[in-house]
Amino acid sequence: MKMQGKATYKVLDLFGNEELRIVEKEKPKTTLFADYDGFVEKFKPKKTTDDCYTPSEVYNAVLDYVADNYDLQGKEIIRPFFPGGDFENIAYPDNCVVIDNPPFSIVSKICKFYTKRNIPFFLFAPHLTLFSAKMKVTRVVVSGDITYENGAKVKTSFLSNLFGDVEVLGAPELHMKLKQIQENKKVNMPKYVYPKNVLTVSMVAWIVERGIPLKIKREDLHHVSVLESQKKHNKTIFGSGFLLSEKAAAEKAAAEKAAAEKAAAEKDNVIVWELSEKEKKIIQSLG
Repeated sequence: MKMQGKATYKVLDLFGNEELRIVEKEKPKTTLFADYDGFVEKFKPKKTTDDCYTPSEVYNAVLDYVADNYDLQGKEIIRPFFPGGDFENIAYPDNCVVIDNPPFSIVSKICKFYTKRNIPFFLFAPHLTLFSAKMKVTRVVVSGDITYENGAKVKTSFLSNLFGDVEVLGAPELHMKLKQIQENKKVNMPKYVYPKNVLTVSMVAWIVERGIPLKIKREDLHHVSVLESQKKHNKTIFGSGFLLSEKAAAEKAAAEKAAAEKAAAEKDNVIVWELSEKEKKIIQSLG
């Protein structure tokens, strides 16, 4: 959070209580034309997975991991990365540790800033590019699938200078904790089973993807967006669908059966032998 001539940052104590602090900062006066680049910058969208707000349970799990592996006794935990935060203009206390989720697009720059000033840090970082930058930091490999509060799901690991000359550190305990948090947040979504006389685009796609054709005439269907039974639950047919005649429903069922058989055969590497027209006629003549 920026104010004229001031910078704001967060401090977190070991009990999880947050406190906002404001510090004065020197800022030279500039004219519009002398600082044209700064003027233009105001109108650019800010890079903040840069907008990945960290769920509290995820942050607390990370904080617990750091506390278990680094002595935080008497330390001030600083969180400078939030909309409007200004990490470069904070007066960092001598006894502080930065534990936060920074903008991923500039995480290397941030690590170098803290390393140069000997400021201890433990930072969220994109997992897939964890080894990319050449820096003297510890790459804490967690491979945690985190769903952030903006809805973005990002595979996350961490960068830190808390572990001396250790370059790569695998953290299975933190991985399992983050995995547990993700699983606890999963919603048990209901599975919808439609009557045989209903056709949706996903049903046709499932048949087609398995190589089975389906053709239904216009006279055998009726467009519908919601079933009467769905209305009391405030639900609809996603993407709308059709009601099918008995004839068309039978054709759909036959196609679904053929698709299922083909899928099962492909899965088990089974060759399905077909009957020729001659053999079918012989069968029809039997009995």
